[in-house]
Amino acid sequence: MVIAYFLLPLNGLGPHRSALSWTLFVLALVLVAVLLLRQVVHVLLGHPNVRPGLVIPLLMTLSILVFATTYLALAQNPGELVGLDTRLDALYFTLVTLATVGYGDITPHGQAARLVAILQILYTFVFLTAAATALTHYLRTALLRQRGPHRHDTPAAGADADTE
Repeated sequence: MVIAYFLLPLNGLGPHRSALSWTLFVLALVLVAVLLLRQVVHVLLGHPNVRPGLVIPLLMTLSILVFATTYLALAQNPGELVGLDTRLDALYFTLVTLATVGYGDITPHGQAARLVAILQILYTFVFLTAAATALTHYLRTALLRQRGPHRHDTPAAGADADTE
């Protein structure tokens, strides 16, 4: 996916085709959000034959690339995103925003860029956090299942040993 992000011709997106750009952005985010929520529900309900260990990281990566592509398209409008000139810059800004680091070397000056940054922060709080939590739950459950019923390191076992 990352290789496709760097190789796909994305020149058709941007201010000269803003309706198409915004439509693709919204549709991609909604699609990824629905697929992420579906995975979260499958994990929480314990559905068999799901592969959240594979699907969730791919969807999380896809959502990051959707935001990076959107920032890249917005940067074609002068003054919208100061300091963002390349695809690597767009990916870097997306990850810096995701991590809430905010170095300040790339800044959203335009209203559209600020809107997308706000949407990314909200999207991260809601969808990526839920997905990461579900993935952690799934992996913990799989690990405990793999260890089997012979768990000697439980707090209850240690507490019983202390009281004897």
